[in-house]
Amino acid sequence: MGSKRHLSLLSDVRVPQIAWPVPFADGIARLKTLKGQRVAVLASGDPFWFGAGSVIARHFAPSDWRAFPGRSTFSLAASRLGWALEKVVCLGLHALPLTQLRPHLAAGRQMLVLLRNGEAVQELADYLEQQGFGQSTLTAFEALGGLREKVTRLRVQDADQHSFAHPVCVAVEVAGIGPALPCASGLEDRLFESDGVMTKRPVRAITLSSLAPKPGELLWDIGAGSGSVAIEWLLSHPACRAIAIEPRADRVALIKSNAQNLGADRLEVVVGQAPDVLAGLAVPDAVFIGGGVSEEMIGALSACLSAGTRVVANAVTLEGEALLTQLQTDRGGGLMRIEIATGHPLGSKRGWKPAYPVVQWSGVL
Repeated sequence: MGSKRHLSLLSDVRVPQIAWPVPFADGIARLKTLKGQRVAVLASGDPFWFGAGSVIARHFAPSDWRAFPGRSTFSLAASRLGWALEKVVCLGLHALPLTQLRPHLAAGRQMLVLLRNGEAVQELADYLEQQGFGQSTLTAFEALGGLREKVTRLRVQDADQHSFAHPVCVAVEVAGIGPALPCASGLEDRLFESDGVMTKRPVRAITLSSLAPKPGELLWDIGAGSGSVAIEWLLSHPACRAIAIEPRADRVALIKSNAQNLGADRLEVVVGQAPDVLAGLAVPDAVFIGGGVSEEMIGALSACLSAGTRVVANAVTLEGEALLTQLQTDRGGGLMRIEIATGHPLGSKRGWKPAYPVVQWSGVL
């Protein structure tokens, strides 16, 4: 079994050949019907690095299969360029949007990107230009390691003067004046689309610090608004997961747009009123209540979540402050009042303009 391209490279093979179907999942079902027979599945390079290996392996017992990996496309490309592979961003974007590049875009970085086809090279160039990195240099590798290997070095603005054939890998030497996303929490508010309901940058930075994301953990962001807290949780580590829970359906497109634009499109969005929609969701490691904190909400969370779950709740109203104050009395945890003022013109001089204070409770169930 293999793609039509792989099968076309075989010669003088006297066994049945099965072209892997599209969508890919249909091939898994077909492969399962051959269990008990000797089957060779063809894949390029190292199938366990942005390849089909892990997808296939999870459907079979370890005793059912063996892998014979070759040199990965990343290894071959780095060896052609003389790049230290451990310092290079390696991404497989066969079926993922180019916005996955966004968290990695910074002048001076080196990236190796696997693309779905030759036309995607132009799309990559356009995306880099749109993000302010049009001065980047590209090196396109076609059929790397094969008989028809071709290497083309070009500038982003010259991509439309070339055509490329699948399979293709592109090396990117990032250059330009586009804004790089900071590694610390607290992205600038302007990076998010918002209808006015959003945890603002300073409070968001403190909130993320209180939530303390760790690799592989899942967050529930209740009352997600623009999705900013959940998105920054995801950006903290590629293994982090998040579910944004938002009662207003008209904000779903806004949340998803923010997530995709910032390379966090793995964000799951649930529409509905918490706690009503919480049943059946994957159990979180941490919960943020950015809107709608109530005794009912805290009680529902205590009833459905595991001991040890971290909870952070923010409130700006007097009623919310009173609730969180009582919550800290009853359940312990930390209580913080966040007061921020920013400088603004005041006549011919300047003065401080305070924002509404935010009270934050953080605790462990």
